[in-house]
Amino acid sequence: MTHPRMYDDGDPLLAGVRALTSAFPESAEVESWGRPTFRAGRKIFAVFGTQVSPHGLVLRPDEDEREALLADPRFSSPPYFGPSGWLALDLDAAPVDWDEVAELLDDSYRQVALRRMAQALDDQMATRATNHRRSPS
Repeated sequence: MTHPRMYDDGDPLLAGVRALTSAFPESAEVESWGRPTFRAGRKIFAVFGTQVSPHGLVLRPDEDEREALLADPRFSSPPYFGPSGWLALDLDAAPVDWDEVAELLDDSYRQVALRRMAQALDDQMATRATNHRRSPS
């Protein structure tokens, strides 16, 4: 059964999420359940949109951070994904801190990525850090 599309391709919040997720090695966007899902290979590491908010971003945080994130009203345990440790961040609840979103996506990506993908991400980050140190201030 085909699900109806539940998002707008021109959505600026979706554009921000796409910009971040496209930087991960071997990441791909696949529409599932009428929503954009972001995958490391075949495994989902983020979903844009929830049953509660069209601008919810479902991801899997580090287990150590889950409780603290749930204390923040922007986060909730989403249907279907929540029992497996996933959380939804409501991107409409406050101005979006894209650095925070990037960190959360990084954590979620690393939980499903193959070792070679995680190593490629580490290599990318090391290259960026080296280039940043070389650039004039």
